[in-house]
Amino acid sequence: MARATTTFLASEGGLIRYLEKIKHLPMLTPEQEQQLAKRWREHNDPEAAHQLVVSHLRLVAKIAMRYRGYGLPMSEVISEGSIGLIKAVDRFEPERGHRLATYAMWWIKASIREYVLRSWSLVKMGATPSQKKLFFNLRRLKARISAIDDGDLHPDQVELIASNLGVTEQEVVYVNRRMSGDTSLNAPLRGQEQGEWQDLLVEGEDNQEYKLVQLEEVSSRHRALMDSLGVLNARERRILEARRLADDRRSLGDLSCEFGISRERVRQIEMRAFEKLQDAVKVVYAKRGEARALSA
Repeated sequence: MARATTTFLASEGGLIRYLEKIKHLPMLTPEQEQQLAKRWREHNDPEAAHQLVVSHLRLVAKIAMRYRGYGLPMSEVISEGSIGLIKAVDRFEPERGHRLATYAMWWIKASIREYVLRSWSLVKMGATPSQKKLFFNLRRLKARISAIDDGDLHPDQVELIASNLGVTEQEVVYVNRRMSGDTSLNAPLRGQEQGEWQDLLVEGEDNQEYKLVQLEEVSSRHRALMDSLGVLNARERRILEARRLADDRRSLGDLSCEFGISRERVRQIEMRAFEKLQDAVKVVYAKRGEARALSA
């Protein structure tokens, strides 16, 4: 399905020719759409999926055109929207009674917006839902309040935009600055100041001595933890590791099923094991302190 659509798009010599061609693609009736969707879901028919995708390419182009103001190649924006359309077709459930266009528009928008966020800056833009909402609405709100300069917003403007979109003022300032574009560190400073932007940068990394101390401390804590795990029995160790030490931590319900005990009992064992481990680690540190004192 994806290969067929990609081939269709790649066969066009340019954006204008592509847009002109999709104008003449046939639209599907609700009945045709239902039949094709069922053929894809029930029989994995690639031709049915291809027809569903092709018949909605005009919708992709229409949505993509709303993102012309971000300075990105429209052909790529449309291609990203087409990927969202393909995902929508793959997940479309005709038995729910909705038209594919209604369902697909959300997938198309999501795919395009992720592409815009990835491409807008070398530094990743906002990742939270509120920051994404702010990114895609900031231009409109700035135009409404006549805040069209590239510089920082006035505090009153920041407060107004934050209130309108339900985000923090810090997020407004951050996203507005990111939307001003990436600036070279070799660019000259503005105003009367001499030098380049990189002259204002402060070394943010810790020195090598501090890094070494930190590394040794982390290593020491890890050894103390490993040395202390022996105070736990097999069940206590399994539950504590699964709940607090594993990268993919297990839920109380999972461990309840594994050991055939209640969720509350799992929680009690976890807390008891954690307390035992804490006491054991303190003993290890105390012994190491005594050893260092004797060797001094």
